[in-house]
Amino acid sequence: MAESVSISTGIAARYAAALFDLAKDAKGLAALEADAAALADAFAVSPALADMVASPVIARDDQARAIAAIAAKLGLSGLTTNTLALMASKRRLFVVPQFIADLQARIAAEKGEVTADVVSATKLTAAQAKKLAETLKAKVGKTVKLNATVDESLIGGLIVKLGSTMIDTSVKARLAALQNAMKEVG
Repeated sequence: MAESVSISTGIAARYAAALFDLAKDAKGLAALEADAAALADAFAVSPALADMVASPVIARDDQARAIAAIAAKLGLSGLTTNTLALMASKRRLFVVPQFIADLQARIAAEKGEVTADVVSATKLTAAQAKKLAETLKAKVGKTVKLNATVDESLIGGLIVKLGSTMIDTSVKARLAALQNAMKEVG
């Protein structure tokens, strides 16, 4: 299983690198960023879309027509649409989620940004998100883009993952640590 994930990631990285380089040469990184965001949103709201691109049962031509219709509906740039069409013709649409993530990472690196995954017990207000982004920017020296999600099971606090660093200040983690400490005593 790990080997197939590695192969998928490699395939996605090659397509993403090629599209990124073409967009950069054509001064179209802003359009590529919008395309990647639109595709990511489409995959986030439609599990059926993810199922369609991953299905080996759906014919190549049907997948190509579907992805072309989606690209037209989303208003994707010609470069992105052509890349998706090429991926469809080569039966490589199953790597589109990894492809999107790779594209977004390349664009962020080009802009000097890093992404922090933030999980909170309640939705962060705009002021809290801004303050957290500023604090993280001071720590890493780069612009920080927050990818915020909510997990009510945390009870309170935050879990922040920035690169390989994870900071867990959640009440849930503190209670788990206290529970472990109590087990050691008794």
